Amino acid sequence: MTDQQRSGRPGRRPVPHLRSAAGAALLAAALAALAGCSGGSGGGSADQSAPDQLAADPVTAVRNAADITGRTGSAHAATELTTESTDKKAVFSGTGGYDYVKRIGRLEVAVPPGAATTGKIVEVVLPGTVYLQNSGAKVPEGKWVKLDVRQLPDGNLVSSGATDPATAAGALRGVQKADAVGVETVDGVALHHYRGTLDLSKAADATGGRGGDGLRMGAQTFTVKDVPYDAWLDDQGRLHKVVEVFTFAGVAGSKEAKDQVKVTSTMSLTDFGKPVEAAEPAASDIFALKPTESPSPK
Repeated sequence: MTDQQRSGRPGRRPVPHLRSAAGAALLAAALAALAGCSGGSGGGSADQSAPDQLAADPVTAVRNAADITGRTGSAHAATELTTESTDKKAVFSGTGGYDYVKRIGRLEVAVPPGAATTGKIVEVVLPGTVYLQNSGAKVPEGKWVKLDVRQLPDGNLVSSGATDPATAAGALRGVQKADAVGVETVDGVALHHYRGTLDLSKAADATGGRGGDGLRMGAQTFTVKDVPYDAWLDDQGRLHKVVEVFTFAGVAGSKEAKDQVKVTSTMSLTDFGKPVEAAEPAASDIFALKPTESPSPK
């Protein structure tokens, strides 16, 4: 994961979800309803000389979560993205997984009523690159759009209706504060709950490579720089759940509270090490947009 991001114009966002009613010029994607890792993102190895263990220090424990999770080899994911402006709210949910060895993931995201596309969005993610299927009216059925995350003002952290598993975990490398909330049992597993804030710029630097691109882009775009999060880790330090809250200006350049849009991204991971089906689309299935086109309908 690496590099600097493009300042992209929101109108070109190919994704069906953040065209917000507040006039989200920054992150306008396709939601008519709103019309308004080092390893975590990519490389993890299942080989270890010693078992991973949760660090005693909360900040260290949460920062280590992406790398430790990456060493499991793969994980299955459930996602939820809630976007709220002053008068609109939309909820996207998805399922899929990420292969940390091959550095590729796939998510299928259910689109809420009123969005600019119907059915589900299929997203294939690699470090620095995202492929979208069913992302808008200008894209033929069955075809994919290929994007560099630097084309997306938010670096694809929220624009496709889900934060991909690698990026959601990678953001934790930028943790600046972590408080231990307590131990909670979820599905029979004792999980350590932490709460605090993270810095996406620092997360991008710690992640490095193409995988840091999306994190850096989000750092430039989101208006609240100290991103609140909650994370749940097991005794091995693996990430089971993370909630991250992003805020951007629905009216470009505005700092008014009424113009802010809040996006709550929730990701849960299960079945560590279980194979994940994810493959890069064939070149013949890629639909090339013209520079002035967007895959999301007006």
